Amino acid sequence: MPIRYVVDRGVRYLLLLSALASIFIVFLIGLFTLREGLPALWEIGLSNLLTGRVWRPQRGEFGLVAMVAGSVLATIGAMLLGVPLALGCAIFLAEVAPDSVRSIVRPAVELLAGIPSVVYGLFGMVVLVPLVRQIPVPGNTGFGLLLASIVLAVMILPTITNIAEDAIRAVPREYKEGSLALGTTHWQTIVGVTLPAARSGIVAAIILGVGRALGETMAMIMVIGNSVIFPRPLGNNPLTLFLSQARTLTGNIAVEINYATGLHESALFATGVVLFALIMIVNTTAHLLIRGRAR
Repeated sequence: MPIRYVVDRGVRYLLLLSALASIFIVFLIGLFTLREGLPALWEIGLSNLLTGRVWRPQRGEFGLVAMVAGSVLATIGAMLLGVPLALGCAIFLAEVAPDSVRSIVRPAVELLAGIPSVVYGLFGMVVLVPLVRQIPVPGNTGFGLLLASIVLAVMILPTITNIAEDAIRAVPREYKEGSLALGTTHWQTIVGVTLPAARSGIVAAIILGVGRALGETMAMIMVIGNSVIFPRPLGNNPLTLFLSQARTLTGNIAVEINYATGLHESALFATGVVLFALIMIVNTTAHLLIRGRAR
């Protein structure tokens, strides 16, 4: 057998091994988290964890509803703020910007991905908190879901932008040329042809952004207020809900894991199981939606 076929087969098996290693690592992480959280799941009960509104480990109360609500609301706010901005940036880089502008904007966007999360948290505390505090609502401290959503929106911007730009560039050029030949404008071609053709890649970018937002820890601890309370509006306007302080699932683990022991420690691992399951539900739902739209 020629050596080039041997090398080709060896590379194929090496790539297969790399893929299996990734799956095995994820499986080990999930198995370890589940094993450590099983005592809490058995003693407290999954239903009590998911429906309890009070988290007081000293009194044996382990309710995660407030933290789940904080994580979900902060992620929704980040998506509402960050996805339109990221998609607009991706469309600009892929379809509109000249090379001279693209050579400046793209490195600037990619630089955002390399900034440590603690720096985002410091920026939010020093610069954004005083600005949010000026909103005239009783009980507004500046820390809360709104500030967390703003910081998360900036943090997920490079992830969504880069992947969405690649998806837009991957659309065959014939699609665009055919649309322009029919008399449509450039913008009509982008909206009616390019974006629908790149839909699967854009959805994948948004999924990764959601995962990044749900898993962020340090910046959230610094800007969300970190209070174990169920978010509620501070005034008559429902939008003041985002001025409420909260705590996320990841923040709950990071704050308390250093001194937790016994059932308390196991409950924090059970919190990780809930977070793991939440991310899997988001990913699975998005893939099912993509498959349904494709059919």
